[in-house]
Amino acid sequence: MSSIQSQFLDLTSHSDRYDAIDPKGALQGSAKGKVVFIAGASRGIGQATAVGFAEAGAKAIYLTARSEAALGETRALVEAANPETACAIAACDVTRAAEVEKAVTECVARFGAVDVADANAGYLGPWVKIGETDPEGWWHNWEVNLRGTYHVIRFTLPHLIASAKRWAAEGGSGGHLILLSSIGAQLLMPGASDYQTSKHAINRLCEFVQTDHGADGIKCFAIHPGGVPTELGKQMPEAMHAYLTETPDLAACFAVWLASGAADWAKGRYLSATWDVGELAEMQNRILQDDLLVNRLRAQV
Repeated sequence: MSSIQSQFLDLTSHSDRYDAIDPKGALQGSAKGKVVFIAGASRGIGQATAVGFAEAGAKAIYLTARSEAALGETRALVEAANPETACAIAACDVTRAAEVEKAVTECVARFGAVDVADANAGYLGPWVKIGETDPEGWWHNWEVNLRGTYHVIRFTLPHLIASAKRWAAEGGSGGHLILLSSIGAQLLMPGASDYQTSKHAINRLCEFVQTDHGADGIKCFAIHPGGVPTELGKQMPEAMHAYLTETPDLAACFAVWLASGAADWAKGRYLSATWDVGELAEMQNRILQDDLLVNRLRAQV
C-alpha cells in the first residue's frame, strides 16, 4: 500500500446532508444556547455553515468576511432558517490580527460567549510550478489559509476554554474549534505547492491546539469539506472540476455534528465531511489505538 492510499479511510461517502448530520433531523436542537463565530461566512461553505447552525437552534451567530455588504445575504438566510437565532455581521480580514481580535471581542460583548469557532476563510490562487510562481502570490496562500486560521484560533481560544468549562459543568460539550482543511493537504498535485502545503500545516496546527489546550477542554478538528463547486473550488484547473461533487451543505452539517459533541473523541484530527459518521464512530477504538488521522512521517521499521 502506498503512503497516499493509506491516508484515507474506506468508508461510505456522502455528497450532501443525510439524516445523521441533519440539523433539522437528528441534530435538531443540538446547538441550542450556543454562540457560533464564523470567519469567511459571506458565501459558499461558510454561508451554509451559518444556516446549518441556525437550523440546529444556535442562540446567536456572529458572521465575518472582508465585505460587510456581502454578509447581508447570509444574515438573511440565517434569519429565515431560524428567526430565534440572533445574528450579527462585521467586516474582518483574517490576515489582520487587530481586526480578528476586534470581531471576537464584539461577538462576546454582544452575545456573551463563543462556544463554537469556525475558521472558514480561505484562498486558492492559480496552480503554477514552484519555479514559475509569483513570490507574493505564493505567500498570500499562507497569509490567508494559515495566518488567518491562526488569528481565529488565537483570539477565540480564551472564550472557547470558558465555554468548554461552562458546558462541562452543565453536563454538555462546548469549546469546539473547526478549521477548514482540504484533502489536498494529503496530496502532491503539480502546481499546488502553496495551497496544499498551507492546508497540510493547518492539520498540524490542529494537533498543536489539541496538545496545548486539550486539558482546557478544547476540541479542535481540521476538516476536508468535500469537493465543493464554490468560487474558490473553481479556481482549480478545469480538469479538477469533475471532482467537485459535494454540496456546501455537507460540510456545514458535518460542522454542526462536530459541535454537537458526538465526535469529541476524535479531537485533534483530520476528518473528511464525506465520511459516514456512523461508520467513523465504529472505528473509534482503532483510530485512537493506532493514532490515525494525524500528520506523521512514514518510515519503515
